[in-house]
Amino acid sequence: MELEAQGNPAMNKVLLILSCILLSIGNCGGPLIMRLYFIHGGKRVWFSSWLETGGWPIILFPLIITYLNRRAKQGTSTKPFFMRRPLFIASAVIGILTGLDDYLYAYGVARLPVSTSSLIIASQLAFTAAFAFLLVKQKFTSYSINAVVLLTIGAGVLALHTSNDRPSGESTKEYFAGFFMTLGASALYGFVLPLVELTYKKAKQAITYSLVMEIQMVMSLFATLFCTIGMLINKDFQAIPREARAFELGETKYYVVVVWSAIIWQCFFMGAVGIIFCASSLLSGIVIAVLLPVTEILAVIFFREKFQAEKGVALALSLWGFVSYFYGEIKDDRKKKQTLVDTQVPQDIPKP
Repeated sequence: MELEAQGNPAMNKVLLILSCILLSIGNCGGPLIMRLYFIHGGKRVWFSSWLETGGWPIILFPLIITYLNRRAKQGTSTKPFFMRRPLFIASAVIGILTGLDDYLYAYGVARLPVSTSSLIIASQLAFTAAFAFLLVKQKFTSYSINAVVLLTIGAGVLALHTSNDRPSGESTKEYFAGFFMTLGASALYGFVLPLVELTYKKAKQAITYSLVMEIQMVMSLFATLFCTIGMLINKDFQAIPREARAFELGETKYYVVVVWSAIIWQCFFMGAVGIIFCASSLLSGIVIAVLLPVTEILAVIFFREKFQAEKGVALALSLWGFVSYFYGEIKDDRKKKQTLVDTQVPQDIPKP
């Protein structure tokens, strides 16, 4: 099981579906479990940001399996990792940016309801589209443009109810600080996604899914190191045992929330980089945006947040945009296949 997708359409589709599932789990579950931590007594923003990438050792398990499989086929001379130094440095830099993004996002979730922070994150799609155009020369079709517009309008519709979402007991200053920190996180991650795609394109080696997992592991490692420094400065490690004992749901459930938070967020990042590998950073941004109303509905169910009519409209617009994008992709794929068939048809040999 070498997990190579390039040049293998069937494997590429399987990995794309798997990546979409992982991204869906992380994108919907991550904000909810992070908010659960804060509303029941959690106060450590650096610790929450650390948890977003702290689950990176999970990636070691599939990497070990693929290595053992290669070793069985190729012998003891098999290298445990594919990554070369330039790619390692690029992944480390992106990881540090991701760590900063984690802090900005965690700060926002600590101050804002899930519905509000999620709709702000939806603006990430516009940033992703802009940076994808600048960094990787992303080509836009009428269908992808339509999808971006619809999903952006959906986020704008949701913004109509934000004035009633400020948590009780929170000052206007704190609310707007959370708002702008979340907006900063949205812009930064909108830059990170195309930057990952650019790294794939500029890497002077073949990009396999095994290598993608290595890249994600290095990115998460350096993001975690960045947040660890913040935790040390803020003395979060000393505060964790006290916070666990005072947690409203109980000490045991505190650690359950912490562990699952790390696992779920790792699903998010693996899904995001997987979609970039199989398709593009734009599609990764579109999937994140289309899951926004799902997160909104789950927030209504689990945290009893209000479900206004705007959320229903946003859900319809998001689904419309998602269908529009994939209809365009299917149509473009058929056109490419037809062009390939036409070029392979032998020309009639002229009679002498």
